[in-house]
Amino acid sequence: MLKGYEALELSTQMIIKEAMQRDIEVEVLDWDDNFIRLKKAGKIEYLKQATRTSIDSYISPLIMENKEVTKQILRENEICVPDGVTIKHGDDYKAKILRFRGKDIVIKPKSTNFGQGVVILKNPYSENDVETALEQAFKYDSSVLIEEFISGKEYRFLVIGEEVAAILHRVPANVTGDGKHSIAELVKEKNKDPLRGKGYVTPLEKIELGFIEKEYLAFQSKNFDSVPEKDEIVYLRENSNISTGGDSIDFTDDIINEYKTIAVKAAKAVGAKICGADIIIMDIKASPAKDKYSIIELNFNPALHIHDFPYKGKNRLVEKKVIELLGF
Repeated sequence: MLKGYEALELSTQMIIKEAMQRDIEVEVLDWDDNFIRLKKAGKIEYLKQATRTSIDSYISPLIMENKEVTKQILRENEICVPDGVTIKHGDDYKAKILRFRGKDIVIKPKSTNFGQGVVILKNPYSENDVETALEQAFKYDSSVLIEEFISGKEYRFLVIGEEVAAILHRVPANVTGDGKHSIAELVKEKNKDPLRGKGYVTPLEKIELGFIEKEYLAFQSKNFDSVPEKDEIVYLRENSNISTGGDSIDFTDDIINEYKTIAVKAAKAVGAKICGADIIIMDIKASPAKDKYSIIELNFNPALHIHDFPYKGKNRLVEKKVIELLGF
């Protein structure tokens, strides 16, 4: 925590600290909105939530916010994306979902961030499962995507300018059993870690026990009161967002450069200078090929702090890259 700025998101605090070390004047314009102004030698730059800057045009975030448009642009640039269909509120989804028969699927709002409203259904699933997932997704948007679930591990590539500044593998929210305590009790204990908090002022977010966690545990024939065996790892979600209690592991030096090239190409395709590319990869050491990877999302306001303070791994000091990209 940066003294005097504890009320701001950790990513914004990181930018402020780096700016001060470079003798850049910092002014907080709106504490609630994490809106700051940087000044030095007549140069002025505005930042909101650390990664919304003048470097990106207005249209780039709008493209990334619309997942259907993002997929279309990436597909046109010969970048692999999942097969999917769009469902509007009130549509009869049953005919459209037939194309995914026998496959795992992801149901998510067309425009969302931070993994909100995302539900993953593993085959076999019932009609009621689909309807419940759609109901959750429609809470966040009037249009919802149903996509094929791509197997592999998910990695967040942080693109800043012309390079990948850092890569994380994000492990879904989980607890490890001790043979004595319930899942709810284990979550409560794990949340005591000072690295975990709420509102992005800490490196990791607290694990919540809500509808999605309840449903995902039910697929495993478990509930919040279940007592896992000693050393048994129980996953509470399928999606691996840090914002939903996931753990972060640095993989910047472990993934071959071909995937970094794809992440930069994807960012350029949507005109973004700063973005987070979420890529599912089957084998991080094997060359990219069709059906071996897929970009499932581009994020227009990627968090910086998860790369400086991973659950496991090296501090990548990504705020330096942002300040340099802004020309200071």
